[in-house]
Amino acid sequence: MADTPTASPRVLSLSWGRMEVARAGSAEGRGGPSPTTVGKDFKLYPGGGRAWDWNETGTAHHPGIQPADVEELLDRGAAAVVLSRGMHGRLEVDPRTLDLLRSRSVEMHTAETTEAVRIYNRLAATVPVGGLFHSTC
Repeated sequence: MADTPTASPRVLSLSWGRMEVARAGSAEGRGGPSPTTVGKDFKLYPGGGRAWDWNETGTAHHPGIQPADVEELLDRGAAAVVLSRGMHGRLEVDPRTLDLLRSRSVEMHTAETTEAVRIYNRLAATVPVGGLFHSTC
């Protein structure tokens, strides 16, 4: 019997400094109640997600998203990764992060946050996807 990939949580809403995410396994989209989590920045991956604390890996606007930021997504089964660059595109992506994703043949997308959410939600319908989302700058 083949393993079924765990679904990635969906982003339900986005505004400056605020995101609402459906918790993994919620009935959102199936006619039931929708347990949600609200926060500013998120790490989402197949089966769940959590707040994205930049201090854990030394992430800053420059040099940007670190390889260690995406490792957790890959460790949790992401076959595709979406990296948001902030609402105004001010968050950079460290070139080493892109090199890591390429070396593992992971489908990757980078975009400003509104577009990144659209890409992520589209992929989440069919692919185990992970994402890093920054809801300001």
